[in-house]
Amino acid sequence: MQIERLAIPDILLLTPRRFADARGFFCETYNIRTMADAGIAQPFVQDNHSLSRQRGVIRGLHCQLAPHAQGKLVRCTRGAIWDVAVDARQDSPSFGQWVSAELSAENGSQLWIPPGFLHGFCTLSEDVEVQYKCTDLWDRDCERSVRWDSAELAIAWPVAAGEAILSDKDAEAPGFSAVRDWF
Repeated sequence: MQIERLAIPDILLLTPRRFADARGFFCETYNIRTMADAGIAQPFVQDNHSLSRQRGVIRGLHCQLAPHAQGKLVRCTRGAIWDVAVDARQDSPSFGQWVSAELSAENGSQLWIPPGFLHGFCTLSEDVEVQYKCTDLWDRDCERSVRWDSAELAIAWPVAAGEAILSDKDAEAPGFSAVRDWF
């Protein structure tokens, strides 16, 4: 597996090796030993799967607080997404900074987002499926959201504000200034 640290070193882009032939391909997307060697030692306890029918769907920015803070290993298994992680760790030198990566069924890459980060993505095609492993269970009381186009973050999303397709929850989320001592 190819492992690349992004501009925020805690965020990893993992690209499994594919073995292809005329039938298709095979790849190992998760191996506990490989993950531990990369510094991902937390066990995964929940798998999530989303389907977005349209291009321009934005899901996020989301996180969970302690005692149920989640790390996520995200991959796109159909179509393509532009995936974003924002550092929400108050004492971090990269607090408020973001990194992104294109994840697609074609490139097979995955993004490791540790606890303490906001996560969101924008669909780049129609009929997009995203699957991700989480290091803790979902808990409504620990869930938090930040507005996807928060001015404080200046994220360069690949969709214009008027074209973004959002849930009501995401459309009503507060700006990044709401993040106070979350992590």
